[in-house]
Amino acid sequence: MTNRPATPLTRRRFIHAGAAASLALPTLPAPAAADIAGGKPISLVVSYPAGGGADLMARLIAPKMAEALGQPVVVENKPGASGTIAAGQVARATPDGSMMLLDASTFAVNPALFGGKLPYETASAFTPLGVLALFPNVLVCTPSFEARSVADVLRLARAKPKSLAYASSGNGSAQHLAGALFEQLAKVELTHVPYRGGGPALNDVMGGQVPLFFANVASSLGHIQSGRIRPLAVTARLRTRALPDVPTMTEAGVKGHEVLEWNPVLGPAGLSAAVRDKLAAAVRKAMDDPEVLGRVRALGGDVFSGNAAEFLKSQQALWTQVVKERGISRD
Repeated sequence: MTNRPATPLTRRRFIHAGAAASLALPTLPAPAAADIAGGKPISLVVSYPAGGGADLMARLIAPKMAEALGQPVVVENKPGASGTIAAGQVARATPDGSMMLLDASTFAVNPALFGGKLPYETASAFTPLGVLALFPNVLVCTPSFEARSVADVLRLARAKPKSLAYASSGNGSAQHLAGALFEQLAKVELTHVPYRGGGPALNDVMGGQVPLFFANVASSLGHIQSGRIRPLAVTARLRTRALPDVPTMTEAGVKGHEVLEWNPVLGPAGLSAAVRDKLAAAVRKAMDDPEVLGRVRALGGDVFSGNAAEFLKSQQALWTQVVKERGISRD
């Protein structure tokens, strides 16, 4: 058997051979540059302890965001100092998208409460990525309390100023501010009783030590349904699905009393437009998930649908005015 001479590898044969070889190769994944921070896990820093409302929302959206982004999103709790420890950590973070903040409505209150003592400049240190959901407060009372409506509360308060007390989870808390705004709009004087946390405050209202409390509807719903506290009005423009028979404050006679608790998601200032848009889209996709939407509505809330940056500015302006006019401090 004779050997045939090798056929010269012409340019055309080389191109054809290369094309055939490339078709046989497996498809490679997209380059790492398309991922955020090179594809490493993203930290979702929560400003409050595990088990609270902010933590609940973080653990609800983290897996949905991870699915949308194609990389891990890890919840990290950094509580303390009204959320400013976590906020400060994210404000100082490298702006590559590897760290986000999930805070609470105190984010808009802290600039007024802390004055110039915050470790960051709220207006310029962050990139808003979204606001998750809006949860109204509900004015609740001890079941045996003589007032059967907000009109009764106003009548009692006007007959004897400062005779009625309301509890809160602490000075400058959402409940304190809700009470202060109520006093301002209704032109009444109540006595504020601050506690170290919402749990002890709610316990004393249920026990009859303090008659009134502006409770978060999500955390108080079970107690309302069991009859341990009685609802008088919700602090939203519309009635909440969870308590359809409870009037709004405007319906009850205190026009304009709208106090919502909410959770913003923010990155540090300096995020590129591409990273900002990708993270914001992941937040929106997480909140559109049927499981997340169902959970939020079951807790008495509604998914936010507006402009996050504008909402944060309006909330900060509102609470700055209330804190100033009512002389509220953290002490």
